[in-house]
Amino acid sequence: MTAELVRGQNHPLDRTRLEIRIAAGGPVVSGVTLADERGALTGVEAVAHPGAPRRTGIEVPRQAAAEHRIAVDLDALAADVHRVSVLLALPVGIGGPADFGAAAAPFVAVTGLDGTGIVSYTLTDLGAESAVVAVELYRRQGAWKVRAVGQGYAGGLAAMLQDQGLPQAAELAAEIQEAVRDGLARSIPAPDPAPTPPATTTPAITPPEAAAPAPTPPASTPPANSTPTPINYHHPNRRPTTPPPPQNTPTPAEAPHTQAPHTQAPHPEAPPTPVAGDAPGRTADERLYNQVWGIFEDLSRTVAAYRSAMDFAQSRLAKELDAVNADPRNRVGPAADAARAAAHDKHARLAAQAREVLDRDLAQLTAEAGVVEPALPPALADWSSPVWHGYRVPGDYPIAVRLGDLRLPECPDLRVPMLVRLPMNRGLWIDSGTPAMFRGEGAPDGFADSFGPDAFGSDAFGPDGFGNGPDGGEPLDAAEVRRRAMDTAVTLAARLLAAHPAGELTLRVIDPAGAAAPALAPLLETGALREAPAAGAQGVAAVLGELTRRVDLVQMAVRNQAVESLPPDLDTAEQLLIVHDFPHGFDDRAVNQLRYLADEGPSVGVHLLMVADRAEAREYGPVLDPLWRSLLRITPVPDAHLADPWVGHAWTYEPSRVPEGSQILRQVLTDLAEARRARGHSRTSES
Repeated sequence: MTAELVRGQNHPLDRTRLEIRIAAGGPVVSGVTLADERGALTGVEAVAHPGAPRRTGIEVPRQAAAEHRIAVDLDALAADVHRVSVLLALPVGIGGPADFGAAAAPFVAVTGLDGTGIVSYTLTDLGAESAVVAVELYRRQGAWKVRAVGQGYAGGLAAMLQDQGLPQAAELAAEIQEAVRDGLARSIPAPDPAPTPPATTTPAITPPEAAAPAPTPPASTPPANSTPTPINYHHPNRRPTTPPPPQNTPTPAEAPHTQAPHTQAPHPEAPPTPVAGDAPGRTADERLYNQVWGIFEDLSRTVAAYRSAMDFAQSRLAKELDAVNADPRNRVGPAADAARAAAHDKHARLAAQAREVLDRDLAQLTAEAGVVEPALPPALADWSSPVWHGYRVPGDYPIAVRLGDLRLPECPDLRVPMLVRLPMNRGLWIDSGTPAMFRGEGAPDGFADSFGPDAFGSDAFGPDGFGNGPDGGEPLDAAEVRRRAMDTAVTLAARLLAAHPAGELTLRVIDPAGAAAPALAPLLETGALREAPAAGAQGVAAVLGELTRRVDLVQMAVRNQAVESLPPDLDTAEQLLIVHDFPHGFDDRAVNQLRYLADEGPSVGVHLLMVADRAEAREYGPVLDPLWRSLLRITPVPDAHLADPWVGHAWTYEPSRVPEGSQILRQVLTDLAEARRARGHSRTSES
């Protein structure tokens, strides 16, 4: 059974020797790019095209034609190749259409060497594009998958290759078109659905350049009576790092052509067991960080494919029902009722198939998340993780910290840790606005730079909106939202302190009215907050003036390469400033200083953590808009306002909270205070 993909959908590959068949309404140029894990090309040698049709593991046709066959041997590819993109482009100078909008929709099929269909994809909705990335085969932790891409480029081959990071894009595009013009554009004969046996008397006369290219001789094709391998619909995602037990397969000494295709890539009956840290990276923490982002991306694309499939099913149902109702003479009667019932049955089958694929992928991702979560170090772990009970003050800076969890409505039980790199390149804004504010105004796109464009309003997602209590409970009043916002700030500050080596992060707090005293108690009582919160207009001015001076001095020292000339009384540790209840206690000068710290502070180690209600700062007008946009907005209760960078899903964010009744937060802060005192005593003894 061949899986029919829609744009963005992926499918596991159960074999590594493949044939990619392309059919178009007229001559097209085909090619393949071999990219690394970042999607970048190392040079022109990473592109197979008519002028250079053979690369290791890849062979493409030499001509522009209406039909193509591309041979792929994934096992033969270099270890640093992670993406194999199949490119289609319209030839220039042979009198064909100038863009795909004027041509028939190209059709791509990925098959085994024996012709067994794996997936197919029809590239629809193309317009002014003259080049397109049709499909890509990509490696995810050792397992190969195929994705329907359909990304077109109006700028042609040059724009496509430039987008993949090739510096010589324009030159190579011209070389490819020149190679096509030098040859004869002819179609490849379509494969015979019922091939004649090898004993046929006289072979058909076919020009050599029009024959289907393949990296192996015809003898490697299995006999006609071979039983095709069924498609493995289990989500492979990542394979275990240890090799599987030996199988009853031919020894390496045997010739490759004696092996049937199903012996080349035996697939297990169940998905491979996930392994924590099974991702690229130089350290264990970096591998876990990359694995979490891999789960994040896989979940984004899996849900995108499901939503696309459901949209397709719904549009197909509407089209078929419209066709039944189009003729007034046939709108009623048994035939019309039967046609409507058939349309609804077809929709139900498509929806069930889409859900089956989604559930399969979710099961594998949930299993992987289940082994990754317990392996995360404290900086990346949830507060309920046992790893906090063995916490030790780190000696090095971590790679990232966890701000909370993200989830989608299709899979509310699968929560992905929201990790941000350190040092942070922007401040945080914990929105303490009332529910009415979020239903009426929405929020600025403060998250767009870090997690992709946020094109969704927070009131567009029903039960997950900010106005409801946790897990869809009773709505929270304004006072409770403010209290939770400050508790979230304290929890995040404690995590950031715990992630840094002792004494390498200094915490400062501005609380003009003193309203945050209950929430700040753990920080003050354990000594994690060494100075009392700044109160009143004078306290606000003093703290902001001191931090502004620090930013100016460090910037000048860095620019002039004179770090040793910094004043001896300057605290060289990174600074985290919690601002509570903004804009109360702030005059115009203080507001400008705060904006300055938000813009210039992160580059020299001064970070903002604001707890504020944007509605209360309306009197300042648009002058504060750059401040809100410069900060990463998070919320103290679940809220669907964050977008991922791949497909732009609206993700529900939930802050990471300390379990009710747990003393782990105070214990961690106490350990930090003791380590800082020991470090200070050691320095005093040395001096």
